[in-house]
Amino acid sequence: MLLQIRVAMKAMPWYSLLPTISEYLTEIGWTKSFPRIDNVGWVAYIGYLAIYMVIVEFGIYWMHRELHDIKPLYKYLHATHHIYNKQNTLSPFAGLAFHPLDGILQALPHSIALFIVPVHFIAHLALLFIEAVWTANIHDCIHGKLWPVMGAGYHTIHHTTYRHNYGHYTIWMDWMFGTLRDPEEDEGKAM
Repeated sequence: MLLQIRVAMKAMPWYSLLPTISEYLTEIGWTKSFPRIDNVGWVAYIGYLAIYMVIVEFGIYWMHRELHDIKPLYKYLHATHHIYNKQNTLSPFAGLAFHPLDGILQALPHSIALFIVPVHFIAHLALLFIEAVWTANIHDCIHGKLWPVMGAGYHTIHHTTYRHNYGHYTIWMDWMFGTLRDPEEDEGKAM
């Protein structure tokens, strides 16, 4: 766990780079984000937020999957995170223990979405913050069993098989692209 803390603490200053650049690009008017919900209205705000979340889910799924499938990316970036590959070596700290570039690449879909769909900028920043809390949560090995949420049970399987459950907040992308493995089905087979 101390190694996880050390790796996370070294990477964290680099993680602040992406939101800093996103904010700068927003302030100079290059993104589609908006400062006030009044600019678009509540119905449009909720619709845009839903589209933003689908883009983020899709982008993070594919970024994470490619970090596994493209061997140099795995070897030089993502393997740093996957040294924690057993239930007794996972902890919330493992959720932030990435190579800095790996962490930035996996958060990049949040920023790319700013150029595709209008989104409230504070909602974007809040979701980036929630991202950090979420990654800690899915590495704590406590499976909440709340469908369709990609909880720790799903992500623990990811850390032990390396070929399943690449998703982000939900299991939908894994289900759509055939990489879903259900922890409850695994428990049933073990009995």
